[in-house]
Amino acid sequence: MDDNMKFVNQCRAKKTIENLAKGNINGYLVEDGNDAIEIIEKILKEGDTVTAGGSITLKETGVMDYLRKGRYNFLDREVKGLTAEDKKEIYRKAFFADGYLTSANALTTKGEIYNVDGNGNRVAATIFGPDKVIFVVGVNKLVDTMQEAINRNAKIAAPANAKRIDKQTPCTKVGECVDCLSKDRICRKYVVIKGDYDKDRIHVIIVNQNLGY
Repeated sequence: MDDNMKFVNQCRAKKTIENLAKGNINGYLVEDGNDAIEIIEKILKEGDTVTAGGSITLKETGVMDYLRKGRYNFLDREVKGLTAEDKKEIYRKAFFADGYLTSANALTTKGEIYNVDGNGNRVAATIFGPDKVIFVVGVNKLVDTMQEAINRNAKIAAPANAKRIDKQTPCTKVGECVDCLSKDRICRKYVVIKGDYDKDRIHVIIVNQNLGY
């Protein structure tokens, strides 16, 4: 990404952060994953119990590897050998965690966080439970309107994620949502966050890079 495009993204991100603040959501603009980790360390205390939702962005920024280094009590749902019941228990424990990290399917410049989920564990934890919720979002996920957020999920995030986890849905064949009724459908719970009562709970770290789906 050249400097001119970075400048445009910076302006859009700053507008988004201003609007997030109107809903008691804290916003930050950083250049890379290392910067994002510095922000995370200011939000979470060493020894905190922390977990994370599935996210390519967290992996690409190095945040997921960082969480596994021992600074936190990390409830890792990706440990090899976990049974379905083990993972379910981690999903439940997320509601009592000090921190929950994930990304977003889209983020509007109006300050709205849009996420679509299959099981609902990820979106549920962002709404209620953990003391701190941290979204790490690439600038490629910034859109201007809620309709654009919906379209972004249907055209990009949903088919890419369904392909990633090997779901047998129409979108993995045609590359876009067809609003299917497949048993493998991953778009089942739709959540928009426009604000929070607690001004210290939700944090959105916008990284000036193209990340995730």
